[in-house]
Amino acid sequence: MKYRNQIIGALASVLLMGCATNPFTGKKTLALVSNSQIFPMAFQQYDQFLSQNKVVKGTSDAEMITRIGQKISKAAERWFNANGHPEYLEGYKWEYNLVDDKTVNAWCMPGGKIVFYTGILPIAANEAGIAAIMGHEVAHALANHGQQRMSAGQIQQVAGVAGSIAMSGKSAAAQQIFAQAFGIGSQVGIMLPFSRSHETEADKIGINLMAIAGYNPEEAAKLWVRMKANSSKSGNGAPPEMLSTHPSNDTRIANLTKWAPEARREAAKFGVTSFK
Repeated sequence: MKYRNQIIGALASVLLMGCATNPFTGKKTLALVSNSQIFPMAFQQYDQFLSQNKVVKGTSDAEMITRIGQKISKAAERWFNANGHPEYLEGYKWEYNLVDDKTVNAWCMPGGKIVFYTGILPIAANEAGIAAIMGHEVAHALANHGQQRMSAGQIQQVAGVAGSIAMSGKSAAAQQIFAQAFGIGSQVGIMLPFSRSHETEADKIGINLMAIAGYNPEEAAKLWVRMKANSSKSGNGAPPEMLSTHPSNDTRIANLTKWAPEARREAAKFGVTSFK
């Protein structure tokens, strides 16, 4: 009991100290690891990834990825300046690369390092579709979702240790049951919803950024209609939402459809009233 209380007390202290504020929502977020530590590691890993993969250079598609990425990051800069956070992007080093790979995916590392795979381009279908994806990925970086996930992983480890210590006087069978239950419970009950909330948040931020950049926010929902059709066509059925790191396609389509008018109003604040 003594050790358990000490660990729980230490964990509570860490949580109180290791917080930041999300500028988009005003909510407190986990920040047990600073961006000054995370960014250099992310940049190194990004460079290593590029050195080990076929980066597409000099094509119209590669140039399009860079052009749209720059528009989205410029929209983010405008948003931060207008909302009283001109210093927020300090340390970010935006980079956009197209990689020759049939995988239907795109991702962004902390600090603004983005990769699009060629496999996602047919589903993106047009510049607005790429802007919807780009806005989503840029949003992950801006909301520090990588930082939050690393912090949550640390807390999960500490909580597991605390639970194991609390169970130390129990039978081996009881300890095994706890370990299994904690693993499943923390994943399904905490980590997966945590990931889904990040995806939803990135969708919401991203659709605003694409609109501020001059792209029709209604295209975001259309993108996910195509994503859903591609999943059905390829036979890659998604798991139930509660067992997934991402919201379901239908949830995303409904959310993005609902948010499109809001994104148009947000863009109008920056003088953007016509869209591609």
